[in-house]
Amino acid sequence: MVKITFVEHDGTEHVLEGEDGMTLMELAIKNSLPGIDADCGGACACATCHIYIRDDWMDRVGRAVDMEQDMLDFAFDVKDNSRLSCQVKVDGTIDGLTVDLPEKQF
Repeated sequence: MVKITFVEHDGTEHVLEGEDGMTLMELAIKNSLPGIDADCGGACACATCHIYIRDDWMDRVGRAVDMEQDMLDFAFDVKDNSRLSCQVKVDGTIDGLTVDLPEKQF
């Protein structure tokens, strides 16, 4: 199992365990994580699963591709390290990842 820490805007941390192949959004929804709405169910058709990847993880996780970047245009407070959690796959290379949640989804 891969451990991922989600940090709410107020600093509350949630350490969740996920299986290879699932997305960060699926992990968040499965664990009823507050702050991830995932209105489109992971189809990259909304921006309600917006997260921030910490800078020291960007090389492993990668940046948003064009389709994802288009959806991020609808998100609140987009930054260079913004990603949609539905587009980030869980695997052993990101074990220990910490992501931050925006103040609100939009």
